[in-house]
Amino acid sequence: MPETSPKGLTRLAFGGDYNPEQWPESVWQDDVRLMREAGVTMVSVGIFSWALLEPSRGEYDFGWLDRVIGLLHDHGIRVDLGTPTVAPPVWFYREHPDALPLTPEGVRYEFGSRAAICHSNADYRAAAANITTRLAERYGDHPALAMWHVHNEYGVPVSACYCDSCAAHFRRWLETTYGTVEAVNKAWGTAFWGQRYASFEDVNPPRATPTVGNPGQALDYKRFADATMRENFRAERDILHRLAPGVPVTTNFMTALSQCDSVDYWAWGREVDIVTNDHYLITDGRRTHVNLAMAADLTRSVAAGAPWILLEHSTSGVNWQPRNPAKAPGQMARNSLGHVARGSEGAMFFQWRQSRRGAEKFHSAMVPHGGTDTRVWREVVELGASLDSLGAIRGTRTEADVAVLWDWHSWWAQNLDWRPSEDADPRERADAFYEALYDRHLTVDFAHPEADLSRYPLVVVPALYLMTEAAGNNLREYVANGGTLVVSYFSGIVDEHDAVHEGAYPGALRDVLGLTVEEFSPLLQGGSVRLTGPDGSELAGDVWTEFVVPRGAETVWTYADGLTAGHPAVTRHRLGEGTAWYVSTRLGPEGLDTLLGRAAEDAAIAPRADLPHDVEVVRRSGETGSYLFAINHTTTDAKVPLETSGTELLTGERAAGRLAVPAGAVRVVRLDG
Repeated sequence: MPETSPKGLTRLAFGGDYNPEQWPESVWQDDVRLMREAGVTMVSVGIFSWALLEPSRGEYDFGWLDRVIGLLHDHGIRVDLGTPTVAPPVWFYREHPDALPLTPEGVRYEFGSRAAICHSNADYRAAAANITTRLAERYGDHPALAMWHVHNEYGVPVSACYCDSCAAHFRRWLETTYGTVEAVNKAWGTAFWGQRYASFEDVNPPRATPTVGNPGQALDYKRFADATMRENFRAERDILHRLAPGVPVTTNFMTALSQCDSVDYWAWGREVDIVTNDHYLITDGRRTHVNLAMAADLTRSVAAGAPWILLEHSTSGVNWQPRNPAKAPGQMARNSLGHVARGSEGAMFFQWRQSRRGAEKFHSAMVPHGGTDTRVWREVVELGASLDSLGAIRGTRTEADVAVLWDWHSWWAQNLDWRPSEDADPRERADAFYEALYDRHLTVDFAHPEADLSRYPLVVVPALYLMTEAAGNNLREYVANGGTLVVSYFSGIVDEHDAVHEGAYPGALRDVLGLTVEEFSPLLQGGSVRLTGPDGSELAGDVWTEFVVPRGAETVWTYADGLTAGHPAVTRHRLGEGTAWYVSTRLGPEGLDTLLGRAAEDAAIAPRADLPHDVEVVRRSGETGSYLFAINHTTTDAKVPLETSGTELLTGERAAGRLAVPAGAVRVVRLDG
């Protein structure tokens, strides 16, 4: 069986993407010297190097890579070795131009960027298998090899191709999935608009049409494209397992970034030996540390709670957003240790040395253009020393308080055309509910809708438009057995084929919520509504309202104005031993906090009002002990209560009673007992 942690790595992972091919060999000795100074333990190598390793078909040059890996090994640095299949060489495209992907409009992409790949193309698959085999045969038993890094960020920037090869592959996938074309017709509802297919040969990808195409077809094509990328990953992984037994295989995910919403990471998490993730701050005015925590929690959840590795983030600013601010002093350490608190076994970066040329030359790196006499470099060295002091946490697991349901298939379906309101954004709701839980100092596990939820006192459903019958039964059983459930609007509406559940809305959730919805009534842009409670309390909503009819649920807040005035807005339903809440409008931060506060009371989750705002407190525990992380994202010194005394690992000081956490600082306490 492959290892589930990097082979031979005895410390936390610290390093980054190392691209020595961008530099003369005279720089390499300086690189490894600086890596030792910074405390680097592992680097990723060769991810974009296919053109150098195989400069023409069947001609190979591994000499430079031999020297790089040997140099790293001589200096005690482990290697995460890439298969360079994300960037086929120009000679390959010259021979196989049809391997470049085709858009739905029939436009063929050109060579000159990255990841321009038709994943159904047989020639690409053969060439990728060949270079992977050559690498595995040459380096599979190299003493520096810690793990294999297949491809790079699957799904970015292209996940789907619409060419004839893909059409043929899609038909095979449909036949395997459905068995008969009549089953496809039923699933897609092709009786509508006369779209019925007589045979699989009639079916094409959802290419450009005069108006909206079939949503069931579009949804299945997203599934097909994701499954096709996964097929290619498995093909490389299996070669590596066969030729390099015992060396774990991974590929870098991008779990919470909207740029990679074409990938079902629940499925991918079962295929890799180690879950790894890339995360970059989205600097659009929101609290970036909240999204960071969300990404880390989601990645840990994809890893089924097991330790994972942050394989890429940035030392400072990136270069691909409209505006790319630098990180504040100390922010790099806070970002890195925030991931570690939530389960990562280290913190790695893109990249080691900042490029002088190419599209990412203004993307920050561990060694910036300014060299070692820079703030970034000094913080890198300091962070390396900090991570070295946290080695005891390896193998421990992050403790979560609540679960949030998350399903990429539901997002794919809800984001198709012709929904009741384009303002009903499932990702916005997921972010908003997560932020509200974060501000209540609750650590979140994300869960698939059909997963076992019994260990969580509270489960939150921010947006789950698509819900299978099995998922609906799962939530009903969860509540009946004593759980507390919170569901937001436009959830439970359709099945796995985007067909509306038979009967009244909200379909799969009618019984557990104890209500029906007669009609959706989304608001016009800028519209809002007031909600009032029997105690005189008021909440505010926007974007969405509904005509809710209680069928056993009690009304907690009522619409006070608008078309739905007088109708229930927020309800609470007792079912068996548990409680299910439903909110039929988009609540803002204050409303969400109020709602979740009431639900937390039902779930017997004690409030944590003694923890300061924006001071993140997370716990990891395991055989080596229990560790409390306190991360102060504010400009004011803070104090965090400790249930027991302990030793602060970054300073070596004893801590008891209340832990002092300076402004912008991180403290990690190994608790006694």
